[in-house]
Amino acid sequence: MSYDVTQFRGLIKRTLTAFDPAMATPVAVNLLLGTAAQESAFGRYLQQVHGPAVGAFQMEPATFEWLREKYDAKYPELIHRQADEMEWDLRLAIIMARLRYRAIPLALPEGDVVALAAYWKRHYNTPLGAGTPEEYIANYQRFGLG
Repeated sequence: MSYDVTQFRGLIKRTLTAFDPAMATPVAVNLLLGTAAQESAFGRYLQQVHGPAVGAFQMEPATFEWLREKYDAKYPELIHRQADEMEWDLRLAIIMARLRYRAIPLALPEGDVVALAAYWKRHYNTPLGAGTPEEYIANYQRFGLG
């Protein structure tokens, strides 16, 4: 089972627009869609099979804590939130995944899925992560995101 693409795209747009309109760009929405496709098979896995990551974007608790502390002054509504809530709170998971990309001091990638995949690999999965840009591209296409 996975999310309906149209509904999930709309949820990401609405969530980001309500939280911080500057973060609700079309590139950001596409990057988050691809991230969910790669990280959780577009919502199939809400808990990492052999690890601590949770939610549609498979964020680890340590990353969640780092982001919460980094952005608590700007977004005080995050102060009392917990990483495990991302498993059932899609709004929180979307916000935290977007903040993960916002923490990068580089512009989001303009271009096609290849650019999104490279950006995801470098900044979300990291060079040490098991995922590959090729997997990201395959999952992006598999779930009809492009």
